[in-house]
Amino acid sequence: MRSSHKILLLSLLVLGLAAGKKNADPEILNVSYDPTREFYKEYNAEFMNYWKATGGGKIVIKQSHGGAGKQARAVMDGLPADVVTLALAYDIDVIAERTGLLPADWSTRLPNNSAPYTSTIVFLVRKGNPENIRDWDDLVRPGLEVITPNPKTSGGARWNYLAAWAFALKRELGTLKDLDKLDPAVMKAAEKKAMAFVSGIFEHVPVLDAGARGSTNTFVQRGIGDVLLAWENEAFLSINELGPENFEIVVPSISILAEPSVSLVDKNAEAHGVKAIAEAYLQYLYSPAGQRLAAKHYYRPAYPQFADAKDISRFPRVELFRIDEVFGGWQKAQKTHFNDGGTFDRIYLK
Repeated sequence: MRSSHKILLLSLLVLGLAAGKKNADPEILNVSYDPTREFYKEYNAEFMNYWKATGGGKIVIKQSHGGAGKQARAVMDGLPADVVTLALAYDIDVIAERTGLLPADWSTRLPNNSAPYTSTIVFLVRKGNPENIRDWDDLVRPGLEVITPNPKTSGGARWNYLAAWAFALKRELGTLKDLDKLDPAVMKAAEKKAMAFVSGIFEHVPVLDAGARGSTNTFVQRGIGDVLLAWENEAFLSINELGPENFEIVVPSISILAEPSVSLVDKNAEAHGVKAIAEAYLQYLYSPAGQRLAAKHYYRPAYPQFADAKDISRFPRVELFRIDEVFGGWQKAQKTHFNDGGTFDRIYLK
């Protein structure tokens, strides 16, 4: 074949590939944490129908799931997320700080500090609660096996850890209010007791999975452990899928208000030409349809008035505290407890 013919064919091929790419349906990637799989599967279909019905045309939404910390690192390493819907704000802060892919004030761009739904930590036990597990202090009883993921890779595990730590503080101090006003010596002694308590829990953990869904599978499918420390929605899902005749939920006396966060990954979405779609995708989470689906999938919606009353009625009453109240926010909690050399390392690697 003559050189000119080869050049012509190559040019036509390049033009054809470019035209194919240009005509392809717009695509966004949502990088999320483990227990949102079922929710986003239904939400994505709902949003695609909404977008098409309002004149936006056909789009494709892809999902990536894993432990929240692991997912954040994947985005920092180049996973081209257009939006992130992670288990805690800190992981999105780190993406912003280390990559510049989104602004530092990302959490102010959507209502409720960019948390369209919340959850908490409960215990999933086998039917009949054979070990009679009622509260956090039962988790350190001799012979008991506790299943929880690894706080170094899982956002849910960090919520578990902090909920247990706060329980121990309240047991020692009698309150979780105005801790910064307490005598430093009193607070130091309580923190020492809390560290010993959480250390005792992890002595009862036979395996640390990377993410919340892995721990659920360990407890539910592999039959390991006496109690699973679980996202509330994950516990409900396990009972829904496997039957109330196999498992039940125990609500502890106190737990943490878990606030999963969402954000646009600005530079990626702009580079992919899907910023408007990605922004609408996150905003729609706050719509009546998005809030209804969140409650349907066992998340506590930011606007419960939009959810079905029967779904809201499933959520038990529990005393909840915010991370800012007890730990001074995620930046401080991460540095103290979960960074290399923090209290978790000293607990687990001792």
